[in-house]
Amino acid sequence: MGYGLVSGSVAPARGERGKGSVQDVSSTTDDAAQAASRLGFAAGQVIQEFGYDDDVDDTLRSGLEAITGTELVDEDYDDVTDGAVIWFRHDDGDLTDALVDALTVLDDNGPIWVLTPKAGRAGHVSHSDIEEAATTSGLHAMSTMSIATDLSATRLAARGRGR
Repeated sequence: MGYGLVSGSVAPARGERGKGSVQDVSSTTDDAAQAASRLGFAAGQVIQEFGYDDDVDDTLRSGLEAITGTELVDEDYDDVTDGAVIWFRHDDGDLTDALVDALTVLDDNGPIWVLTPKAGRAGHVSHSDIEEAATTSGLHAMSTMSIATDLSATRLAARGRGR
């Protein structure tokens, strides 16, 4: 997938951003890869994406693809995946169903990241709603962090089994 990133653009002088000058896209790409790297994915991994819509963070998506070296696969992918990213908004339906769908082809111990609008933004999903859906689907919330200007990321993982 092309995201219109062109290497070799000239960075504007300090204080010149937003004044019609060309932004250094290599730093934009670096920023995207840095944010995406916080999700813990690595080169060669297959990441399945759920909930894609026109409001997803394309910079974060391109960062994930840069790190893994592969395009994100869609909801219809039916081979084993190393992780999943779920873009989820309050009015998207049942998060539990999305989590169960993500688990269908997920390799053991593969992470699921639920990406939601931050509090105060349209479509925000409360952490308690994410935890409830995770518990219902046999997962638990590991951590939550700010991943982009308007997005929070919550890492879910399989529950450990008692001995």
